Amino acid sequence: MNTALVKDVTEKQVIKRPNVKVGDKVEVSLRIKEGDKERLQVFKGLVIAVKGKGNTKTFTVRKISFGVGVEKTFLFNSPIIKELVVAGRGKVRRSKLYYMRERIGRRAMKIKGEQIIEEVKQQTKNKPEDSETEANAPEKLKE
Repeated sequence: MNTALVKDVTEKQVIKRPNVKVGDKVEVSLRIKEGDKERLQVFKGLVIAVKGKGNTKTFTVRKISFGVGVEKTFLFNSPIIKELVVAGRGKVRRSKLYYMRERIGRRAMKIKGEQIIEEVKQQTKNKPEDSETEANAPEKLKE
């Protein structure tokens, strides 16, 4: 099997998305087809796992809906995903947050060090970063 050919084909299929890490709160806008109509549905939740690399990279998002935990696993390069927005970053020390499945109520979505980062939102809009925005950013975010 020609690895150069495989690498060339897979690089063409990669869709540019923001870097998603475990512990992030994300908003995934999905294209839903119902009959001949198409609509957007937003799935907001916590990233509890990231697996794979390249074209096979997946991430699992968990949310609580009407008191029931719901998890969805998305392909990173899926054409169904219209937009992926990182709404907040969490400070975690594990690569998989499966222990969140046992959490109930407020604790089910609480991650230590969670904060909304304006820089991440700017990256998702694919705007070039200016030195002015960097100068106006709070001291904590300049790390």
